[in-house]
Amino acid sequence: MTNITCTVKLEINAPKSKIWAALTKPEIVKQYFFGTNLITNWKVGGQILWKGEWEGKPYEDKGTVLAFDPENSLKYDYFSNFSGLPDVPENYQPITYVVKENKGKTELTIIHENCPSEEVRAHSEGNWKAVFNSMKELIEKA
Repeated sequence: MTNITCTVKLEINAPKSKIWAALTKPEIVKQYFFGTNLITNWKVGGQILWKGEWEGKPYEDKGTVLAFDPENSLKYDYFSNFSGLPDVPENYQPITYVVKENKGKTELTIIHENCPSEEVRAHSEGNWKAVFNSMKELIEKA
């Protein structure tokens, strides 16, 4: 494990119940998360998969649900074959989403741990901002 962490915060003009649904319902995730198919039962210890196609190449990223506190937070670890790293436990990256509502607006915090380098951290930060700005637009338009 490295101590390189990426943290992204975003304020969304919607109640946290809508943010939570957008984080956990596969049919909504697919709309803003690069068209990925999310497969999980959200049970702690259960598998989580993301399947899709990126730049013409099929992918299946995977992990394990580590914590699930409805409408407050969830945590999973994550491994992508695109990383070029071996599929071993120390190369999995814990991802945490924290959802806090304040006066009808919701703050979403994404914490991405165990980034293998500063370059990966910066790349991840850009991806998280793109993904969750797309989610914000989707929710705020609804």
